[in-house]
Amino acid sequence: ERKVQQYLHRKGFRLTELALQEERNRLSTTSLSDVSLSRPDNDPARYYDGYNKLRSWAYNSLDQYKHELLRVLYPAFIHCFMDLVSEGHTLEARAFFLKFREDHELMHSRDLQKLEGTLSPLHLEEMDLARSLRENKFRIKLCEYSYELLLQYLQKTQALVMLGIINERIIFEVSAGQPSLISDDADVVALVGTSKDLAKQINQKEVHWGLLEDSVEERMEKALSDSDRAEAESKDADAEDNNKKKSSEGGKQGGPLNKKLKKDKLVGATGKNTKSETSMISAAPRVKPELTLPATPVEVEQSILEDLRNRAQLNNLALPSVSFYTFLNTHNGLNCSSISNDGSMVVGGFSDSSVKVWDMAKIGQPAKTSNSQGENGSSQDERLSSTSEGKRPYTLFQGHSGPVYSAAFSPFGDFLLSSSSDSTIRLWSTKLNANLVCYKGHNYPVWDVQFSPVGHYFASASHDRTARIWSMDKIQPLRIMAGHLADVDCVQWHVNCNYIATGSSDKTVRLWDVQTGECIRMFIGHRSMVLSLAMSPDGRYMASGDEDGTIMMWDLSTGRCVSPLAGHNSCVWSLAFSCEGALLASGSADCTVKLWDVASSTKALKMDDT
Repeated sequence: ERKVQQYLHRKGFRLTELALQEERNRLSTTSLSDVSLSRPDNDPARYYDGYNKLRSWAYNSLDQYKHELLRVLYPAFIHCFMDLVSEGHTLEARAFFLKFREDHELMHSRDLQKLEGTLSPLHLEEMDLARSLRENKFRIKLCEYSYELLLQYLQKTQALVMLGIINERIIFEVSAGQPSLISDDADVVALVGTSKDLAKQINQKEVHWGLLEDSVEERMEKALSDSDRAEAESKDADAEDNNKKKSSEGGKQGGPLNKKLKKDKLVGATGKNTKSETSMISAAPRVKPELTLPATPVEVEQSILEDLRNRAQLNNLALPSVSFYTFLNTHNGLNCSSISNDGSMVVGGFSDSSVKVWDMAKIGQPAKTSNSQGENGSSQDERLSSTSEGKRPYTLFQGHSGPVYSAAFSPFGDFLLSSSSDSTIRLWSTKLNANLVCYKGHNYPVWDVQFSPVGHYFASASHDRTARIWSMDKIQPLRIMAGHLADVDCVQWHVNCNYIATGSSDKTVRLWDVQTGECIRMFIGHRSMVLSLAMSPDGRYMASGDEDGTIMMWDLSTGRCVSPLAGHNSCVWSLAFSCEGALLASGSADCTVKLWDVASSTKALKMDDT
């Protein structure tokens, strides 16, 4: 036993060493006082007593260390409750849950709602959340002194029940120095798995966050630089001509005005006004694609360049206008909606398994109907019945056998993806108004699906805790990203198509390498399930919104949270950066749309970089 204890001490297994010492003391003593303090192993009161004493001790600690010590209570509370249920003490578990639930309602209300109905060991086995809590450990950050205080308490009180739970269910990340700030609490208690350094190891991997080489933005930048040189040469020539005129004619007052008119004409022709708005994008590094990307048609590229030239610059001084449209008579059946890149089409996914597309230029004209059962087959009677109901201002796509939870247009608007509770993803043609492919791979409902920025590839997120990468020409997924501990609720592509980001009900966001399927970033900080994601146009920043209304801005290169954006008081359902990256728009269930100044949010990080 002495050699075992020396080994544990040398390796730094403090809690295991402490448990061994406590067990030896318990077996070696026969005093009546020790016997009187012990309880039978099957006595449910030992969980109540152990947790209640730990709770009282934590709340009565010094204010400097209290908020760190309180972090231990939630994992202890959860596992005490589940241990009581698994041992068959249903009434005691219920009383314990109701007694101490209020302490954790603020930060863990959703988890508590799921666990509230757990009344038998069978419920624990069937519940995804309970299995995740059992199979993975909590990671808790403490300073050295807080950690020593906790060990001393466990040793002096001989709280073997709490000691066993803490030793088996919690991983401590002990840091030197003063206790961390209270505002860090969202990051310091997280369910991350069994490896102590999992998140740290993942976030040390390199991320190439720049834009693709030879992208349209890069060509636009070259065109702007060429126009700048041409304008500079033109200015020099004008200045020389004016000097000659002034010397020969004594100067003319109309000269400066004519020069200004010429400059304005040049700016309008070359699109120089886009230079300032693309400065953030042009400063991004260039990276090579890891996927085989489809070629962009020449006419499409010219159209994109024209849009870049004509695009208005948005910032905190020049805010965009807002157009509101309302879906009428949906009867709570609308689950999702999306807008094409050019704003010409709007799609909605409904609970009756239908997908409807509105052409904004053809509102009021008769609708076309597309019925599909996977092989584009349906009876003539079905087609006639669906088109005989009267004129509709939309095109109807039918084929799913369950509610549609997500829909997304391709970058050029010629294709449409939809995902459903029937575990399938369907590809539709907006030109043919027909279903082209039905992709089957997920085992449970598919919550989200998104096209890549260049088309052809798309990503999906599902209740089966995985995200998958697909290509339009293959019915099987190319990559499966597995690692989340709960549903993957949303997915978003990086602008260079080398990465995808996923948001989950496990309150984390992960960044995945598309080529290898490996997780290369884990972002921890949300207090509730992550519902929306957005990537900045330069590829450096990512925004994520959660169920509580919090938006967090992340730096992909470091994995750090740049700035939390607080303003919503309900679910953040959608996020979008402006095309030049200066503004972030957020839509929430609190019936508001908010615009955030990205420059001010990332100012502190940019100062650190310089």
